[in-house]
Amino acid sequence: MQDRIFSIAHYADKAVLYLLILLSLVSIFMIFERYLKLKKISKKSNEVRKKVEQGIEGRNLEVIKEIDRDTVEGRAVSYALDHLDKNGLEGLDEMFDTISKVERPKLEKSLGFLATVGANAPYIGLFGTVLGIMKAFQDLGRASDVGQQTVMIGISSALVATAAGLMVAIPAVLAYNYFQRLVKGTLSNLESIKSMVIAYAKSKGEGFYGSKN
Repeated sequence: MQDRIFSIAHYADKAVLYLLILLSLVSIFMIFERYLKLKKISKKSNEVRKKVEQGIEGRNLEVIKEIDRDTVEGRAVSYALDHLDKNGLEGLDEMFDTISKVERPKLEKSLGFLATVGANAPYIGLFGTVLGIMKAFQDLGRASDVGQQTVMIGISSALVATAAGLMVAIPAVLAYNYFQRLVKGTLSNLESIKSMVIAYAKSKGEGFYGSKN
Protein backbone atom coordinates (compact mmCIF):
# COMPACT_ATOMS: atom_id res chain seq x y z
CA MET A 1 0.00 0.00 0.00
CA GLN A 2 2.80 2.40 0.93
CA ASP A 3 4.69 1.60 -2.25
CA ARG A 4 1.59 2.40 -4.25
CA ILE A 5 1.18 5.74 -2.47
CA PHE A 6 4.83 6.63 -3.13
CA SER A 7 4.49 5.66 -6.78
CA ILE A 8 1.52 8.00 -7.06
CA ALA A 9 3.50 10.75 -5.32
CA HIS A 10 6.13 10.62 -8.07
CA TYR A 11 3.57 11.92 -10.55
CA ALA A 12 0.87 13.58 -8.42
CA ASP A 13 3.08 16.48 -7.29
CA LYS A 14 3.50 17.55 -10.92
CA ALA A 15 -0.22 17.03 -11.53
CA VAL A 16 -0.94 19.40 -8.63
CA LEU A 17 1.19 22.09 -10.26
CA TYR A 18 -0.62 21.66 -13.56
CA LEU A 19 -3.95 21.88 -11.73
CA LEU A 20 -2.89 25.12 -10.04
CA ILE A 21 -1.80 26.57 -13.37
CA LEU A 22 -5.20 25.68 -14.84
CA LEU A 23 -7.03 27.23 -11.88
CA SER A 24 -4.89 30.33 -12.22
CA LEU A 25 -5.75 30.74 -15.91
CA VAL A 26 -9.47 30.24 -15.30
CA SER A 27 -9.41 32.66 -12.35
CA ILE A 28 -7.63 35.34 -14.37
CA PHE A 29 -10.22 35.02 -17.14
CA MET A 30 -13.11 35.27 -14.68
CA ILE A 31 -11.53 38.19 -12.82
CA PHE A 32 -11.05 40.06 -16.08
CA GLU A 33 -14.62 39.34 -17.26
CA ARG A 34 -16.22 40.27 -13.92
CA TYR A 35 -14.12 43.42 -13.62
CA LEU A 36 -15.29 44.75 -16.98
CA LYS A 37 -18.92 43.83 -16.29
CA LEU A 38 -19.25 44.92 -12.67
CA LYS A 39 -17.19 48.08 -13.11
CA LYS A 40 -19.56 49.21 -15.84
CA ILE A 41 -22.62 48.36 -13.75
CA SER A 42 -21.15 50.02 -10.67
CA LYS A 43 -20.31 53.19 -12.59
CA LYS A 44 -23.87 53.52 -13.85
CA SER A 45 -25.20 52.65 -10.40
CA ASN A 46 -23.16 55.45 -8.84
CA GLU A 47 -24.53 57.88 -11.43
CA VAL A 48 -28.05 56.80 -10.45
CA ARG A 49 -27.22 57.30 -6.77
CA LYS A 50 -26.06 60.86 -7.47
CA LYS A 51 -29.31 61.59 -9.30
CA VAL A 52 -31.29 60.22 -6.39
CA GLU A 53 -29.30 62.34 -3.94
CA GLN A 54 -29.89 65.44 -6.09
CA GLY A 55 -33.57 64.64 -6.26
CA ILE A 56 -33.82 64.27 -2.50
CA GLU A 57 -31.87 67.47 -1.83
CA GLY A 58 -33.98 69.40 -4.34
CA ARG A 59 -37.17 67.68 -3.22
CA ASN A 60 -37.73 66.64 -6.82
CA LEU A 61 -39.01 63.08 -6.82
CA GLU A 62 -39.73 63.30 -10.55
CA VAL A 63 -36.02 62.62 -11.06
CA ILE A 64 -36.73 58.89 -10.92
CA LYS A 65 -38.32 59.18 -14.38
CA GLU A 66 -34.97 60.39 -15.73
CA ILE A 67 -33.02 57.34 -14.55
CA ASP A 68 -31.34 55.43 -17.35
CA ARG A 69 -33.41 52.34 -18.11
CA ASP A 70 -30.24 50.50 -19.12
CA THR A 71 -29.27 50.13 -15.45
CA VAL A 72 -30.38 47.74 -12.72
CA GLU A 73 -32.08 50.63 -10.92
CA GLY A 74 -33.62 51.93 -14.14
CA ARG A 75 -35.22 48.60 -14.93
CA ALA A 76 -36.53 48.42 -11.38
CA VAL A 77 -38.06 51.90 -11.70
CA SER A 78 -39.67 50.93 -14.99
CA TYR A 79 -41.27 47.85 -13.43
CA ALA A 80 -42.23 49.83 -10.34
CA LEU A 81 -44.02 52.60 -12.23
CA ASP A 82 -45.88 50.03 -14.29
CA HIS A 83 -46.82 48.21 -11.08
CA LEU A 84 -48.02 51.45 -9.49
CA ASP A 85 -50.22 52.22 -12.47
CA LYS A 86 -51.87 48.83 -12.26
CA ASN A 87 -51.87 47.94 -8.57
CA GLY A 88 -50.89 51.00 -6.56
CA LEU A 89 -48.58 50.61 -3.57
CA GLU A 90 -49.84 47.14 -2.76
CA GLY A 91 -47.11 44.56 -3.36
CA LEU A 92 -44.48 47.14 -4.31
CA ASP A 93 -42.07 46.00 -1.56
CA GLU A 94 -42.36 42.39 -2.70
CA MET A 95 -41.76 43.42 -6.32
CA PHE A 96 -38.50 45.17 -5.42
CA ASP A 97 -37.42 42.18 -3.32
CA THR A 98 -38.06 39.94 -6.31
CA ILE A 99 -36.03 42.20 -8.59
CA SER A 100 -33.17 42.14 -6.08
CA LYS A 101 -33.26 38.33 -5.92
CA VAL A 102 -33.27 38.10 -9.73
CA GLU A 103 -30.41 40.56 -10.20
CA ARG A 104 -28.15 39.24 -7.43
CA PRO A 105 -27.19 35.93 -9.17
CA LYS A 106 -26.37 37.87 -12.35
CA LEU A 107 -24.11 40.25 -10.43
CA GLU A 108 -22.47 37.45 -8.43
CA LYS A 109 -21.77 35.25 -11.46
CA SER A 110 -18.40 33.45 -11.10
CA LEU A 111 -17.82 34.88 -7.62
CA GLY A 112 -18.50 31.51 -6.02
CA PHE A 113 -15.71 29.98 -8.10
CA LEU A 114 -13.27 32.72 -7.07
CA ALA A 115 -14.20 32.21 -3.42
CA THR A 116 -13.64 28.46 -3.74
CA VAL A 117 -10.27 28.91 -5.44
CA GLY A 118 -9.20 31.48 -2.85
CA ALA A 119 -10.13 29.17 0.01
CA ASN A 120 -8.74 25.90 -1.37
CA ALA A 121 -5.76 26.71 -3.61
CA PRO A 122 -3.34 26.94 -0.63
CA TYR A 123 -4.41 23.46 0.51
CA ILE A 124 -3.94 22.09 -3.00
CA GLY A 125 -0.46 23.61 -3.06
CA LEU A 126 0.31 22.17 0.37
CA PHE A 127 -0.82 18.76 -0.85
CA GLY A 128 1.62 19.03 -3.75
CA THR A 129 4.41 19.99 -1.35
CA VAL A 130 3.73 17.01 0.88
CA LEU A 131 3.86 14.69 -2.11
CA GLY A 132 7.10 16.27 -3.29
CA ILE A 133 8.73 15.89 0.12
CA MET A 134 7.61 12.26 0.28
CA LYS A 135 9.26 11.65 -3.07
CA ALA A 136 12.48 13.41 -2.00
CA PHE A 137 12.85 11.33 1.16
CA GLN A 138 12.03 8.11 -0.64
CA ASP A 139 14.78 8.87 -3.16
CA LEU A 140 17.14 9.50 -0.23
CA GLY A 141 16.26 6.16 1.34
CA ARG A 142 16.68 4.18 -1.87
CA ALA A 143 20.01 5.65 -2.96
CA SER A 144 22.64 5.80 -0.23
CA ASP A 145 24.98 7.83 -2.40
CA VAL A 146 22.48 10.70 -2.74
CA GLY A 147 23.95 13.72 -0.99
CA GLN A 148 22.29 16.32 1.20
CA GLN A 149 22.37 18.82 -1.63
CA THR A 150 20.25 16.58 -3.86
CA VAL A 151 17.67 16.11 -1.11
CA MET A 152 17.50 19.84 -0.48
CA ILE A 153 16.89 20.42 -4.17
CA GLY A 154 14.01 17.96 -4.07
CA ILE A 155 12.46 19.61 -1.02
CA SER A 156 12.87 23.12 -2.43
CA SER A 157 11.17 21.97 -5.63
CA ALA A 158 8.33 20.55 -3.55
CA LEU A 159 7.83 23.92 -1.83
CA VAL A 160 7.10 25.47 -5.23
CA ALA A 161 3.62 23.93 -5.04
CA THR A 162 2.84 25.80 -1.80
CA ALA A 163 4.05 29.07 -3.31
CA ALA A 164 1.98 28.41 -6.43
CA GLY A 165 -1.11 27.74 -4.33
CA LEU A 166 -0.72 31.07 -2.56
CA MET A 167 -0.11 32.88 -5.84
CA VAL A 168 -3.39 31.48 -7.18
CA ALA A 169 -5.37 32.10 -3.98
CA ILE A 170 -4.37 35.69 -3.16
CA PRO A 171 -5.61 37.33 -6.41
CA ALA A 172 -8.81 35.28 -6.25
CA VAL A 173 -9.54 36.41 -2.67
CA LEU A 174 -8.74 40.06 -3.41
CA ALA A 175 -10.91 40.03 -6.52
CA TYR A 176 -13.77 38.29 -4.70
CA ASN A 177 -13.80 40.87 -1.91
CA TYR A 178 -13.64 43.75 -4.39
CA PHE A 179 -16.45 42.38 -6.54
CA GLN A 180 -18.62 41.68 -3.49
CA ARG A 181 -18.25 45.33 -2.50
CA LEU A 182 -19.42 46.42 -5.97
CA VAL A 183 -22.39 44.05 -5.82
CA LYS A 184 -23.42 45.26 -2.36
CA GLY A 185 -23.18 48.86 -3.52
CA THR A 186 -25.47 48.21 -6.48
CA LEU A 187 -28.04 46.36 -4.36
CA SER A 188 -27.87 49.12 -1.75
CA ASN A 189 -28.67 51.67 -4.46
CA LEU A 190 -31.61 49.51 -5.47
CA GLU A 191 -32.93 49.76 -1.90
CA SER A 192 -32.61 53.55 -2.08
CA ILE A 193 -34.56 53.56 -5.34
CA LYS A 194 -37.31 51.53 -3.70
CA SER A 195 -37.66 54.08 -0.92
CA MET A 196 -37.73 56.93 -3.40
CA VAL A 197 -40.35 55.26 -5.60
CA ILE A 198 -42.57 54.72 -2.56
CA ALA A 199 -42.10 58.35 -1.54
CA TYR A 200 -42.90 59.43 -5.10
CA ALA A 201 -46.08 57.38 -5.16
CA LYS A 202 -47.23 58.74 -1.79
CA SER A 203 -46.54 62.31 -2.91
CA LYS A 204 -49.12 61.83 -5.66
CA GLY A 205 -51.79 61.15 -3.06
CA GLU A 206 -54.15 58.29 -2.43
CA GLY A 207 -56.05 57.08 -5.46
CA PHE A 208 -53.59 58.46 -8.00
CA TYR A 209 -52.26 54.96 -8.62
CA GLY A 210 -54.30 51.87 -8.89
CA SER A 211 -57.10 53.68 -10.70
CA LYS A 212 -56.82 51.24 -13.60
CA ASN A 213 -57.89 48.28 -11.45
